[in-house]
Amino acid sequence: MGGKYRVTGDTYPRMRRPRHRRRIALAAVAGVVSLGLVGWGTTQLIDVFSGDADGKKSAAGRKSGCAPSQKPAKALPKPGQITVNVYNATPRGGLAKSTADELKKRGFVIGKVGNAPAPYDKKVPGAGMLLGAPTASDSSLTVLGTQLKGATPKTDARKTADVDLIIGTAFKSLNVPKVADQALATLAKPVTPSCAARH
Repeated sequence: MGGKYRVTGDTYPRMRRPRHRRRIALAAVAGVVSLGLVGWGTTQLIDVFSGDADGKKSAAGRKSGCAPSQKPAKALPKPGQITVNVYNATPRGGLAKSTADELKKRGFVIGKVGNAPAPYDKKVPGAGMLLGAPTASDSSLTVLGTQLKGATPKTDARKTADVDLIIGTAFKSLNVPKVADQALATLAKPVTPSCAARH
């Protein structure tokens, strides 16, 4: 070329940037993006394993780590508000009366006491059966269930509020008063959502 574009000397001027600088810049950008993706992925994994996959933590959870609000326990009837019929479905004599006497000491109102009706007589294989109306399934039957471990709750078509304790062939005794009282106290406590998954 001639004129002002004429090249002189043994070297030519560089018309563009060296390629290695561009590679360094691209590598730096790629590194920043990779670190960002790794951080985001780590956050998602933490949320999944902490039970907060949507990333929607409560304000209380953010401030104190885990401070869920307590829900009041459902109001359950007290033993003195529950009438219990005690029936013996075993071949052993005297169980209905002795069990009814013990329940009376614990504050329950005792209704009928005697042998189990034919549909249940010698047909209750476990420790016992708790029988009542559908409305009693999460109230009176729940309270009565604290007195006998292993008793099976069941509902029938009755319209009355009384419930039955039918003693089964595996029955040995009612729960000791201390254990029964602790179970009743647990029922009365407010419900607190578990925070175990966040620890």
